[in-house]
Amino acid sequence: MAELREECGVFGIYDPKGKCADLTYYALVALQHRGQDGSGIAVNNDGDITHYKDLGLVNEVFDAERLAELKGTMAVGHVRYSTRNASAKFNIRENVQPLVLRYVKGNLAIAHNGSLVGTDSLRKELERSGAIFQTTTDTELIAYAIAKKRLEAGSVQGAVKEAMKVLKGAYCLLVMSPQKLIAARDPWGLRPLCMGRKGDAIVFASESCAFDSIDAEYIREIDPGEIVIVEKGTITSIRDHCTDSSSLCIFEHIYFARPDSNIAGQNVYEARKKSGMLLAQQCPVEADVVIGVPDSGIGAAAGYAEQSGIKYENGFIKNRYIGRTFIKPDQESREIAVKMKLNPLKSLLDGKRVIMVDDSIVRGTTCGQIIKMLRDVGVKEVHVKISSPLFLYPCYFGTDIPSTDELIATNHSVDEICKMIGADSLDFLSMENLHKICENSACGFCDGCFTGKYPVDVSE
Repeated sequence: MAELREECGVFGIYDPKGKCADLTYYALVALQHRGQDGSGIAVNNDGDITHYKDLGLVNEVFDAERLAELKGTMAVGHVRYSTRNASAKFNIRENVQPLVLRYVKGNLAIAHNGSLVGTDSLRKELERSGAIFQTTTDTELIAYAIAKKRLEAGSVQGAVKEAMKVLKGAYCLLVMSPQKLIAARDPWGLRPLCMGRKGDAIVFASESCAFDSIDAEYIREIDPGEIVIVEKGTITSIRDHCTDSSSLCIFEHIYFARPDSNIAGQNVYEARKKSGMLLAQQCPVEADVVIGVPDSGIGAAAGYAEQSGIKYENGFIKNRYIGRTFIKPDQESREIAVKMKLNPLKSLLDGKRVIMVDDSIVRGTTCGQIIKMLRDVGVKEVHVKISSPLFLYPCYFGTDIPSTDELIATNHSVDEICKMIGADSLDFLSMENLHKICENSACGFCDGCFTGKYPVDVSE
């Protein structure tokens, strides 16, 4: 239960049977964990692109009547979390995706996951050429870059290829034109994107769990730098930007992705379980029970318990019907908000020495509140095990990891953090063990939030 916000989730489909809107809806529900600020769907009906989007969860934005109005054989969908500008000022309907625009070559719909770097210079360049921006998102920058290149290139996919030359940072794109559905991934592969099939339909998604929800077959990952084009059911690929290296965000496996997803050959739950097993080897402690903080701490807790031989219990009951909560910035309200989401089981934990496994500590406030809740139900000792290393640096690629001033680990030692959160002991997964959790993965990883070493120049 890290104090982080995920990036976003994207889904795209070409379906000659025209069931796009319903399938996109179900897929977006499966990707809801990646974004809860807003959602949208754009459909293509014989070249005419229509869309609907709004703030809220997928089932709050769409109902059966609304979906029935969205007819077509192609669609792109999006669930959004505001990352770069997370304040309410920027959480507005205009920033919800997909972004649909009309330009000299027709209509275009774009859904995007990730965050660009060096956007100031690109924005100024586009403004000088006449662009007028309606949103504060990187997606609009990407859309204008593609529209500008479309006048020079001979096709939409050619425009995407040329636009990628000026885009730096993390981006998984789904671009829908009147005739084509295009998927593209940044050359570093910072964010996940995969392709599948359901009968004659071809689908793309941020995570494979979206395919499971619509009974689609997973085919493969979109390679870093690759552009995949679907036109009338025919699939082609442009690999001009592909390289032999990749840098998938390691936090996809630690926290962001759903545990039933598979990314680049690695099951997410198995990676989390492995992190817990490595933690048990790295920092054993005597205790009566192991518990995990829902949801991303559960797999690591199961691994810790299995490796250590200490009994695992579901120590927390999670309220799954809260949705989004908007709270006042005072201590009492923050504590109530945590209690609304989690409640420790007193009958299991009273008088026990507890190992509590969580995925990360960012600012430390939530972790401290959870430990206080455990103390209040009679827990004798609380030993905190974190299934990731210390957060020491911000993320620039679409994760809401704050500046170093707000990261507790940049200003305090592990012993100091332990006292601040009220734990009896505190341990973090080592960097050496971090890169052992994805032993089946067919990709490289970005660990910049732990090391300060990024695959992309972030000096701007």
